[in-house]
Amino acid sequence: MSTELIIEDLVVGEGKTCVRGALITAHYTGTLEDGTVFDSSVAKGQPFQCVIGTGRVIKGWDQGMMGMKVGGKRKLFVPAHLAYGERQIGAHIKPNSNLLFEIELLEVLTRDD
Repeated sequence: MSTELIIEDLVVGEGKTCVRGALITAHYTGTLEDGTVFDSSVAKGQPFQCVIGTGRVIKGWDQGMMGMKVGGKRKLFVPAHLAYGERQIGAHIKPNSNLLFEIELLEVLTRDD
């Protein structure tokens, strides 16, 4: 697979744009390359919130969410070096794992709000 971040817009949103430092609310499902789901806010029934672009999430999210608009759906292929690298995370994410995410952006809040 690629060693680059791959961004595929499934639905282009029409709402506020995700920018560095924004508090985002999103639903996501994360899978391994073999299709194994390792985490899902959808399955938990609770959207995920984080500040984007400031190192609080994996680099693939910090980079891959930029420019996405509320209401949009996006697929991210996150190569291992932009995910968890050589670290093992939980039972499913082995060292040097590439990750795939399907993300729906629900809300973007910035300091202007």
